[in-house]
Amino acid sequence: MAKVESFSLDHDIVKAPYVRLAGKEQHQTGAVIQKYDLRFLQPNKEALTTAAVHTLEHFLAIHMRDELEGLIDISPMGCRTGFYLVIWDEHTPAEIAQALKNVLNIVLEADTIEATTATECGNYKDHSLFSAKEYAKQVLADGISIDAFERVVI
Repeated sequence: MAKVESFSLDHDIVKAPYVRLAGKEQHQTGAVIQKYDLRFLQPNKEALTTAAVHTLEHFLAIHMRDELEGLIDISPMGCRTGFYLVIWDEHTPAEIAQALKNVLNIVLEADTIEATTATECGNYKDHSLFSAKEYAKQVLADGISIDAFERVVI
């Protein structure tokens, strides 16, 4: 049976919010892909509402690409406590955390949500800018750690 990294993580001892390098693969050609765990809320204690996670996903999908070169994908976790980010080349957790901070500040300043028409979005009615802002405030107020197990905040 395949081993899934996130299922091996002890969710009881991590300390959210954090940015954690969850995986790194290097192809024989030398190309590197990294997977990051962007945890907003404490696992098994809280969960993002679906409308908030959807809105945050739109902001992250658009604006993290402006912050970081080589972004492949950013996707919500099924447990709704954060997001996975997949990116080309090597980036430090501090670099990813700073980009996340910058985007969460964009969320706080936003008056509208991008890409929310029926043509652009598969569930365009399920968004909440208010809730996205509340979670962004919470993550920024708590500080984004670059260590999932200790509070090493940038």
